[in-house]
Amino acid sequence: MALRGGTRFAVRFEDVFPAGCALVPESLGEVEDYDEKTGRRSPAKDKVTGQRVWQVRVMDLDPELGKRSRETTVKISADYQPVPPSGAPFEAVEFDGMTVTPYVANNGRMAYSLRATGLRAPVVGGKKAAT
Repeated sequence: MALRGGTRFAVRFEDVFPAGCALVPESLGEVEDYDEKTGRRSPAKDKVTGQRVWQVRVMDLDPELGKRSRETTVKISADYQPVPPSGAPFEAVEFDGMTVTPYVANNGRMAYSLRATGLRAPVVGGKKAAT
């Protein structure tokens, strides 16, 4: 079996963020594509679903990270801009429909991008957590 570049693998939120994650304030926004020929920017479209692409920065709350960087970006494919559950700074969130796409970065190291189909308040014990 050959894997092509850009292959997305489904992952569970709990496997990516075992201790959860929190939104970085005011980091949710639309991704734009840049056309070098015209110098124009346009809303990015997901190559698989055709939906618009949004991105949000989150802080990984895993204490095992130690001094390593905790901030990462998750791209969300959705027809409309996702809305954070409460809008509070550094609020905890979870992502639905997560995928990971591994790739080799410019420095030759393995890297990956995270995507999701939505974001919501965390679920604790079968119920939404208080926000």
